[in-house]
Amino acid sequence: MWLVADDDTRIYLLGTMHALPRGTDWDDGEVANAIRSADGLILELPPAELAVAGDVFQRLAPRDTPLAMEARLSGKALIGYRALEASGRSFSGDGFDDWAVVVMMGRRVAENAALSSSDGVETILSDRFKAADKPIGGLETAEEQLMFFETLDAATQRALLTRAAEESGEAVKDVAALTAAWGRGDVTALEKVVNEDVDAVPAARKAIITDRNRRWSTWVQKRLEQPGTVLMAVGAGHLVGSDGVPAMLEADGLKVTRVQ
Repeated sequence: MWLVADDDTRIYLLGTMHALPRGTDWDDGEVANAIRSADGLILELPPAELAVAGDVFQRLAPRDTPLAMEARLSGKALIGYRALEASGRSFSGDGFDDWAVVVMMGRRVAENAALSSSDGVETILSDRFKAADKPIGGLETAEEQLMFFETLDAATQRALLTRAAEESGEAVKDVAALTAAWGRGDVTALEKVVNEDVDAVPAARKAIITDRNRRWSTWVQKRLEQPGTVLMAVGAGHLVGSDGVPAMLEADGLKVTRVQ
């Protein structure tokens, strides 16, 4: 967690995991202080948008014309895809865009790693701020978020799908390592994992990470013009590295302090 502040405003930047094992301990120390002191919570998606995300996915994800996975993947990638699919219900991937299949594969990996969104940071924070009758806002809508994937060009979508399928055999182990690095606050390890994943597809990094981080850093700078204390909780991958939100804010001349 980082802090950006001026004379009358404090904005905490908390890197989250959207899904976690049940019972994960993450809300002590300065994080607990930030939760108590914040006047409001800002998430990637506010609760109302999260509630409709499934419906938006079902609207955007289908292909106009089904395309067999065997026509999209081969070799190690196809084997990996089929093995992951066999660990649960069929993905019915032939009927979905490449990006949507990647999303479904990610959900399956989380399930196989015993991670649950109901135990994720955003869900727990939302419950606490609701109980405290504190406002909860968001940086994006569900449609905006999914359109970042939907509007990727075909080659980039296929590259994302191929990589996800090729690496699926190690995905549960990788997610466990990522969760462990987050749990111990190891920014270097987090950055390494995030970079290895998205740097393999540079166009995806720009759309899914860098451009969004720039918009969010602009939001932080605008929010500093209003007094109060805010807890901004977004995926940890958005807060690490040279194009993470803290680094962007520092590049723009703001003082950013890591507080936990």
